Amino acid sequence: MVTDLALMRLLQLVSPGLPIGMYSYSQGLERAVDDGLVSTSDTAREWIGGVLRHSMTRIDVPVLLRLSTAWQNQDHAAVQHWSRTLTACRETSELRAEDRQTGQALAKLLVKLDMPDAETWQRRPETTLATLFSLAAVQWGIDPRHAAIGYVWGWLENQVLCAVKLVPLGQVAGQQLLQALAAQIPAQVDAAALLDDDDIGGSAFALALASSRHEAQYSRLFRS
Repeated sequence: MVTDLALMRLLQLVSPGLPIGMYSYSQGLERAVDDGLVSTSDTAREWIGGVLRHSMTRIDVPVLLRLSTAWQNQDHAAVQHWSRTLTACRETSELRAEDRQTGQALAKLLVKLDMPDAETWQRRPETTLATLFSLAAVQWGIDPRHAAIGYVWGWLENQVLCAVKLVPLGQVAGQQLLQALAAQIPAQVDAAALLDDDDIGGSAFALALASSRHEAQYSRLFRS
């Protein structure tokens, strides 16, 4: 059962108003639009849904769940291991930079919110967003499954907002896209929870290609 306070803390963590700069990243979507791979609501749904299934479910969510366990057990070696694992799974320099920069920004915020365990993560090169998100979830008593659902929701909302700006989509179309893809999140989180350590990993080749091309894109709105 989610307590009222844990629910409010989770809403705080996934809010677009969280000052970690997520609004400045598109995770390759900007290049996919520029290359004509995403040009309609349907193709945006295919792109974002594919990343959800082949990247978030196969990499981010199972690592997030392991990070939650590690923080719960105060196993700092495991926290470092899984943070490095997640960093190693980022296939381009801009995706690694995004994870590091948003994670370090969240670390700085959590220190201000009286979470001293976040202190050293403000500067570590292996810092990821999931590392600090999971720390906050454990400290605030948020159930790991609900934390994972919230983490994916925050990612999805940002991707849809990027699609609204870039494709562009209307606000109603954006909400329809968000509704359709959000319905997949609980099942994807449950599937991720069943993965063994050796099963973690995957590749969304089009995402990696778009991100690498975005790094050299002449004119762009987003940092990834």
